[in-house]
Amino acid sequence: MSGLEKLGFWRDPVPRNGPENMAVDSWLLGQESPVLRAYCWEGSWGSLGYFGELEEAQAVLPGVSLVRRATGGGLVDHRKDLTYTLAIPRSHGLARTKGSESYRLIHSALADSLRAGGHEIELVRQDHDVDSSSCFEKPVEWDLIDQCGNKIAGAGQRRTRKGLLHQGSILLGEPTDDAAILMGLASELSLSVKVLELNPSGEGFTALVSQFSEPAWLSRR
Repeated sequence: MSGLEKLGFWRDPVPRNGPENMAVDSWLLGQESPVLRAYCWEGSWGSLGYFGELEEAQAVLPGVSLVRRATGGGLVDHRKDLTYTLAIPRSHGLARTKGSESYRLIHSALADSLRAGGHEIELVRQDHDVDSSSCFEKPVEWDLIDQCGNKIAGAGQRRTRKGLLHQGSILLGEPTDDAAILMGLASELSLSVKVLELNPSGEGFTALVSQFSEPAWLSRR
């Protein structure tokens, strides 16, 4: 599947805290071309979706620093996951597709990349009826599961006037070549992938870091 004419791949080498990572992802939507970012975390972090309940997240991940995403989805523990973001400007067709369809297309590409690496992966065809705020305990349609039914990949999305932000998490539970998996995803999404080196900066980026650092943002309901 190749849904994008061109795609930049950025393996962010800087471990960042929660607000900084969320700010970088939002900053990417201001770029002219689609970007796939692979990144890591400084310290122990979890993220909750835009509509998530903070008190519930704190109970599930006691002692773990939390940040609220701009995207939807459940609570994600980032201490052992592979985290990535796909930022697609509104001028590109994939950013304007229906939410469930863009989710399916991106996760189908991720499934192909994982299968190429020897992982046995299936796409979930319908939501699982599980009462949990934890993203990886509640597979929804087009999430990825292994042969035992364990969820190994999920994501949250948000559409703005700038485009589509897709924040994803992969949890394989075994040593993996993270760069190969996400470069494989990039190659499945586009026939023209360019490796990038980016440096988020400027007043706009600083303002985004401040926004995601605000206690009022974290505690919003």
